[in-house]
Amino acid sequence: MKVLVTGGTGYIGSHICVALLKMKYTVIIVDNLCNSKIEVVDKIKQITNNQNIYFYNIDMTDKKSLEEPFKKHKIKGIIHCAGYKAVGESIQNPLLYYKNNVLSTILLGELMIKYNVKKIVFSSSATVYGNNISPLNENMELLPTTNPYGETKVINEKILKDLYTANNELSITFLRYFNPVGAHESGLIGENPTGKPNNLMPYISQTASGKLSYLSVFGNDYPTYDGTGIRDYIHVMDLAEGHVVSLQKIKKGIKIYNIGTGKGTSVLELIQTFEKVNNLKVPFKITERRSGDLSTCFADVSKINEELGWFAKRSIEEMCIDTWNHEQKKKDEKN
Repeated sequence: MKVLVTGGTGYIGSHICVALLKMKYTVIIVDNLCNSKIEVVDKIKQITNNQNIYFYNIDMTDKKSLEEPFKKHKIKGIIHCAGYKAVGESIQNPLLYYKNNVLSTILLGELMIKYNVKKIVFSSSATVYGNNISPLNENMELLPTTNPYGETKVINEKILKDLYTANNELSITFLRYFNPVGAHESGLIGENPTGKPNNLMPYISQTASGKLSYLSVFGNDYPTYDGTGIRDYIHVMDLAEGHVVSLQKIKKGIKIYNIGTGKGTSVLELIQTFEKVNNLKVPFKITERRSGDLSTCFADVSKINEELGWFAKRSIEEMCIDTWNHEQKKKDEKN
């Protein structure tokens, strides 16, 4: 079975490709390399010892180019990960986010219909829940998000729902991510943000490696057990394997699943775990809260557990070990 993975050289997409190749799927990657590197394709092949992978350097807002892999391959399913994802940048440049993230989904939908591709798994986000109270479940009303990035996820879900209404032979699954962290156990692929990291875990690892002088902890006066924000961190390989299971068990209609661990971990707890398992120190400073940050955000994962039989297997300790291993591997490559 040939599966198209959009954004397949990115952080999450690359791990999904590994999980697919391990299950003997043929993978077609579409990525414009705006936030990733072509070397990732060779690393995916190295990890899986599998050459059944095709790469297209394509901007997904260019329909003519995007049609090329559909012409050349009998694509049976799509995992749609491509999209800009920096919250701060989306606030500063909303039109960029709406154009890229929404237009790419519209064009992908058009090509699905034209080439009779009936299965798609869409990478959504817990951001769509807005400021609902945790644990967050799939039946909650979606509240306004705090940024254009989050709004593009809401809009894309609506587009795909309407696409199903007009074409009820389609099978569409939304996976609402919580906080993916970690790296493949080989250390060959992982999160490699360009510039200053937007997410906590790469910020921790870059501080530990000396690239950054200290980590900023945004607020320690939240109504939580240690005053810092609580999030549901999921190992990126658990997330990747969740996509494969979702594709394998996809059914006609719209299905929505949270994909997380169902447990919250505070910022300080994550730092302390990282220090303990890797035997190092992470200097940090408490700074002011960021506007729009929630005190607590974690998933109710009972639906995906029960309906798909998928469970997150890897611990916070493993997330921290694999992140640091990847950071060290990057350092070795440069040397």
